[in-house]
Amino acid sequence: MRLSREERDRVFAAVAEQRRSIAALVDGLDTDQLATPSLCAGWDVKTVAAHLVSDFTDGFWGFLVSGVRHGNIDRGIDALARRRAQASAAEIAETLRRRADHRLSPPIAGPMSGLTDVLVHGADMRIPLGIPHRPDPQHVARVLDFLTSRTQLGFFPHRRLHGIQLRDEDTGGTWGEGQIISGPGAAVMLAVCGRTVAFDRLSGPGLAVLQSRLH
Repeated sequence: MRLSREERDRVFAAVAEQRRSIAALVDGLDTDQLATPSLCAGWDVKTVAAHLVSDFTDGFWGFLVSGVRHGNIDRGIDALARRRAQASAAEIAETLRRRADHRLSPPIAGPMSGLTDVLVHGADMRIPLGIPHRPDPQHVARVLDFLTSRTQLGFFPHRRLHGIQLRDEDTGGTWGEGQIISGPGAAVMLAVCGRTVAFDRLSGPGLAVLQSRLH
């Protein structure tokens, strides 16, 4: 999706705000909380935070190189996140805070990749800890624009949403055509990214279709 310079600036500012928020979250967690399994399969809360550091310290090309080394891109990203997670939580939080304004914009996906990452992974960390996750509904709607666009790359296969219409009850936005999934925007965002914990907040016949594709 093509963004104007003003839109890009707003996206980068939103990403920076989320990084600082996640840094503050990590600073306040104890050892057991950091080791809590996140919603991102196979990663604890600390490793999710470390992945957000890896986003800009290793970057798109670092992910590709690691993917080649480990056999595919997902294993490559996993290896880098686990390596970054060897740092202390204080160091991870400080890096997120110090480099909050880094303008992440990988090829094809562009700036929206970074906003999607911080919003989804912010939920991956907070929800298992029982901490409210209330992202700005306008930011969520922008992420849903991206997730349903042709430039979405790496978050899930495009065919996952074929024949499904998404409805965001917070902003009134709709995306796609077909069987409806309706609910709060943040829950819709998490569900399409494979977080089934969000299903309880959604309704519509498209839920069964989506769930069958996640399995």
